[in-house]
Amino acid sequence: MKIFRFSVTSAFALLLTISLASAAVVEHTFNVGNFSVQRLCKQQAITAVNGKLPGPTIKVREGDTLVVHVFNKSPYNLTIHWHGIFQLLSGWSDGPEYITQCPIPSGSSYTYKFNITGQEGTLWWHAHSSWLRATVHGALIIRPRLGHSYPFIKPYKEVPILIGEWWNANVLDVENQAQATGAAPNNSNAFTINGLPGDFYPCSQNQTFKLNVKKGKTYLLRIINVALNEQQFFKIANHKFKVVAIDAGYTKPYDTDVVVVAPGQTTDVLLRTNQKEGSYYMAASPYHTLNGVFDNTTTRGVVVYHGASSATPKMPILPAFNDTPTAFKFYSNITGLVGAPHWVPVPCDVDEHMFITVGVNLDHCNLPGPNNTCGGPNGLRFSASMNNESFVLPRGRGFSILEAFFRNKNGVYTKDFPNKPPIVFDYTNPAINNLNPSLAFAPKSTKVKTLKFNSTVEIVLQNTAILAVESHPMHIHGFNFHVLAQGFGNYNSTRDKPKFNLVNPQMRNTIAVPVGGWAVIRFKANNPGVWFMHCHLDVHLPWGFAMAFEVKNGPTASSTLPPPPADFPKC
Repeated sequence: MKIFRFSVTSAFALLLTISLASAAVVEHTFNVGNFSVQRLCKQQAITAVNGKLPGPTIKVREGDTLVVHVFNKSPYNLTIHWHGIFQLLSGWSDGPEYITQCPIPSGSSYTYKFNITGQEGTLWWHAHSSWLRATVHGALIIRPRLGHSYPFIKPYKEVPILIGEWWNANVLDVENQAQATGAAPNNSNAFTINGLPGDFYPCSQNQTFKLNVKKGKTYLLRIINVALNEQQFFKIANHKFKVVAIDAGYTKPYDTDVVVVAPGQTTDVLLRTNQKEGSYYMAASPYHTLNGVFDNTTTRGVVVYHGASSATPKMPILPAFNDTPTAFKFYSNITGLVGAPHWVPVPCDVDEHMFITVGVNLDHCNLPGPNNTCGGPNGLRFSASMNNESFVLPRGRGFSILEAFFRNKNGVYTKDFPNKPPIVFDYTNPAINNLNPSLAFAPKSTKVKTLKFNSTVEIVLQNTAILAVESHPMHIHGFNFHVLAQGFGNYNSTRDKPKFNLVNPQMRNTIAVPVGGWAVIRFKANNPGVWFMHCHLDVHLPWGFAMAFEVKNGPTASSTLPPPPADFPKC
């Protein structure tokens, strides 16, 4: 048994303890305390795990059992989500607040326990309460079982690369202000690589991530986009990558000089250090598909060869922020590695066909006072929806959705999420749809879609241009899905179904639906419980950009959700 004890430090604090079923006993202890960091000329207090940003990297092997004791000493109620973990019969440990559990109150604790089966590669963990994941996050690396190997050359070294965002403010204040006014939240002040902004930013000359390498070696970079609201282009000057995995699933090797990664996604690449001994910047900048103001800055670290001189590092040429052709080429060219460990063939017989429109909407202002004007378009409030239903977390209803499902409690949610939008329209034509009242306002609800155990679900995710044309990273908890096809414009089954890749499609837990376009995904609902599906841009989630699947129990004890643990948080 491996035991790791991690505390979540902050200007507040959280204590995180981790245990792994294995052959040895290894114990690490981290003290809990206030955590203050210097970034961009400012001393900033943040909520974090074990006084670290990013938090601790958890390393396990496929088949291990992970036990995480979370002691919440921060002033906020929170949860931890293990992004991409299947949580087979352990939905109580999935983590999204009010979906699978009530939050862990300040001053309380909760133990997450789950087995990691059928997965290898790079995932991550993060807070799933408000915007706390901006600083409460870390890598979760799953290596093969002992005696098993990667389906690619053994790397000389493995390096997590976490691309994040930084605000010169308390991120909860940023979120709360936006919710109070109905406007979009303030943009971040910088991007980061492994918590460091890099020397493009003021007062950041000594806050640059440095990777020391040896010439002629192969490094496995485990790239994770932990940013709240921006997809990222990532490059290293004069170097190329070989993509070997995405979202903890092996891929057919794919050569590229640029990686694109959306919030929530992970990409594993092999980096061959075959250039002249010197220094080379690694850099990340946003892939942004909206018009308007956003954080259009660049974070960078530096790759330094052993024996290199102190010359100025070379800088890569990054794509333009709106370079959709480059982003789409990367996202759509990746395929799965048939026959690799944990490869799953595409299920052929589909039981549930769903067509889900996704996008941003408006809501009435409802502010008190004579002016009653919000910060969104036309004095209204921003909203978001899926199939014209804007999701509301069931706060104050006594139970999370999962516990209500388990105990058969009414009044927490309804089971009538629609299979298709109520109106068929020209989804991606902003000239026709802009501010159309019948499309712009979506009712608020807490609706789920009920699925039979072991049923196969196919979903067309269709972007809309009701307010704006944008790429949305859609994440499903509890399952990987095959990406059968993706494209631009309105999905047309006659034209697009022949494009389906049913042989070696990529498998993901988060798909960046193309800007003004669509994606078709398919998965098998083989895990009973309640599983959240939402946009992984945190600006959109509080607006209602979500829904959930209720997967019924199977016919046997081994396909039935067990009861919650004794320390399960109460609402």
